[in-house]
Amino acid sequence: MEQKPAKVKVHSLTGRITIERMHAAFRRVKRNRGAAGIDKVSIQMFQANLDENLIALMHELKRGEFQPKPLRRVYIPKGNTGKMRPLGIPAVRDRVAQEVLRQLLSPIFERLFHPDSYGFRPGRNCHQAVRRVLDLGQQGYRQVLDADISGFFDNIPQNVIMAGLCAEIADGNILNLLERFLRAGVMEQGVFKPTTVGTPQGGVISPLLANIALNYLDQQLDTAGFRLVRYADDFVVLCRTERQAQEARTLVERVLTELGLKLSPEKTQVTRFARGFSFLGFFISSWSVRMRDKSVEKFKDKVRELTQRHCNLDAKVVVRLNRVIRGTANYFAATFARCSKRFEAMDEWIRMRLRCMKIGRKSRSNNSRIRRRYFDRLGVLRLVDFCHKV
Repeated sequence: MEQKPAKVKVHSLTGRITIERMHAAFRRVKRNRGAAGIDKVSIQMFQANLDENLIALMHELKRGEFQPKPLRRVYIPKGNTGKMRPLGIPAVRDRVAQEVLRQLLSPIFERLFHPDSYGFRPGRNCHQAVRRVLDLGQQGYRQVLDADISGFFDNIPQNVIMAGLCAEIADGNILNLLERFLRAGVMEQGVFKPTTVGTPQGGVISPLLANIALNYLDQQLDTAGFRLVRYADDFVVLCRTERQAQEARTLVERVLTELGLKLSPEKTQVTRFARGFSFLGFFISSWSVRMRDKSVEKFKDKVRELTQRHCNLDAKVVVRLNRVIRGTANYFAATFARCSKRFEAMDEWIRMRLRCMKIGRKSRSNNSRIRRRYFDRLGVLRLVDFCHKV
């Protein structure tokens, strides 16, 4: 009986850790900014002795002596649900080390990933994922499994991640470093908590590890003949009939069970284009693609935080407000989206907030007292203007 050739794994990744790669990793970490970790060393402080810090870190990585510090636990609001999302902030040195590993691993796994996986991959973005969904819809895939994995980053078993890594990597030092990052633990209110499951949101390498873990799901769906579009843990499966969509749901549930995960029953549904569904912040339907209501509320929450009545409307506020407006408009004013009417209403709401901020109260007479051209002179951007630039 003919035997299959043994799988060739990647060796000697440790030897590819060079000082040039260390500097490239730091430049990326600096570009992404971010707060200090539990050691309270900021990016600026790390950069003050950059060469010495990078050389020392490189030697630790190459010798297998590197020990990551626990992550600093912080919580951010999860939309307007009242819930909080946990984030883990690594120390700057750990972020640099993770970025080095990401640069080493990404080319190896990139060739293995499914072509319809778009999250955190070179040359891919959210808009491409949405366009792919629309293309499949036009091809007749009108039934949709709108899926949501319950607490993916917090619940993915670490042995699943390590199995995916070991299937391609034979460098024991690199594998040990990755396992140390997964088990580094977190510091929360001065108390150390070990991490025996999950990969922390906030880690530089976490998105790549998520793609490695979920690539098995992608391949299983593809082998069964289903069309999917995935961005990290947010994905939809598109089918021609409702029966196929139900079969896809059964398959997804089985594969996720194998991975130690499960679908959220409240957020997972079988629907169709005519009814519409949410994906990557957009509401997609047969008639249009628009900014979903939850995304509007997230935007308004950010604006509310910047435009409280007891604060002064000055240049600093305008700069911060424009940053929020520009980021939202650049994302949602895509060529495939209809946003003009919604943006006009949001612009009007922003001006209402600014008038209240300026006068100190809300009144119908505010519109006549402070005209729109006043905010134009202040340099306040308008969302609707971005629709005309696309």
